[in-house]
Order: sequence, then C-alpha cells, then structure tokens
Amino acid sequence: MKVTREQCLLYAITDRCLMGEAGFYEAIESSLRGGITMLQLREKHLSESEYLHVAKQVHELTSRYGVPLIINDNPKVAYFSGAEGVHVGQEDAEIEVAREWLGSDKIVGATAHNLTEALRAEAGGADYLGVGAAFGSTTKLDARPIQRDEYQRICDAVQIPVVAIGGITAENMGELSNRGLSGAAMIGAIYGVNDVVFATKLLREKAAQIFVGR
Repeated sequence: MKVTREQCLLYAITDRCLMGEAGFYEAIESSLRGGITMLQLREKHLSESEYLHVAKQVHELTSRYGVPLIINDNPKVAYFSGAEGVHVGQEDAEIEVAREWLGSDKIVGATAHNLTEALRAEAGGADYLGVGAAFGSTTKLDARPIQRDEYQRICDAVQIPVVAIGGITAENMGELSNRGLSGAAMIGAIYGVNDVVFATKLLREKAAQIFVGR
C-alpha cells in the first residue's frame, strides 16, 4: 500500500494532553466524522504494551471510516496493531528498520526540515514527508519555522507527497497555497477545539480549496 496525495489532504495527529483521557476516543471518532483523511497516533509517554493496546482500539475506529492509521515512531506497534503505516522522525527509528518490520505494502512516512533531509528520506524509501515547522509548534518548542520557498524546492525535487506541519490553523493555511504541497497536518486546530466535527469539516473544505483547487 502506498499513500496517495488525497490521503494526505487533512492529516490529524493525536495529542492526549489536548484531547483528555475521557474524551480521547470520542475526539478521534469526531475527527473521522468531520473528514480527516489520515490519522497519526502519537503516544510518547505510554509503554509499548499500552501503546499497542491503544493502537488496536484506534485502528478499529479508523478502519470503519476507511482512513489510514499511522503509528508515530514505533514500527513494532504499527506491525502488531495492523495499522497502515508508521511515521519516523530524523531522530526516530530509521526508515530502513521501519520497512523491515512493515514490508513494502505498508506506509512509511518521514519527517524533514529542509531539502537535504527530504531527498535523503525519499532515497531511503519514505512514502511521504511531513515537513515543518510551517508556523512554529506548540508541541515541539524547539521547532524552527521553515521558509515558504523551501516547501516549493522540496515539492519540486521529490516524487512523493509532502505534508506541511507545525502551527497550522484555518486562518493561516492559505499561506501554504501554490507550493506543491499535498496537504496539512494538524493537532490543535482539530483536537484543541470544543466542536471537533464542525472544526474538522471546515478544515477539510479549506484544505480542498488550497491543496486541490476545488
């Protein structure tokens, strides 16, 4: 299985601190109802067994909506949960290791911050890139904003989908238009609001206008 540009359009990333323990699964299903096209499960503070347990439950939800589930930074959890793929960062598990675990049919995404890292990740076998930080980040305080022209250079140079990430909201998403991007990844704009379904629907419509032109 390889990821498509359409699947990268509205890429949600979980954050338990924003979503809360009680509303975690409810928020995920609300975002699925609202129209996210891909979901990354990000659990930095769980043990591997806890991570796997959560991943299996989340995969049941995403499967109902036909949305790929990507596991952050743990190819083993991705493999045993049945998720559609894994995302590795520059300091996470190597792309090659992820591919060994998941095989050629699953999705392996990678983080990049510049053209050099993007080309290296594509050459290493990444199926898509998460590139940022577009507007800084509230979850990674050391994230440096990327110049808009760098997005264009990356998208022109690689053949795989490129997703912008980092501080993206409905208000600033338009600044990412006409750069060759396939979509945007968001955390707070989706899960840090009172009405997740409503917010996600609006973001999906705006993303379609900006990245697809409809």
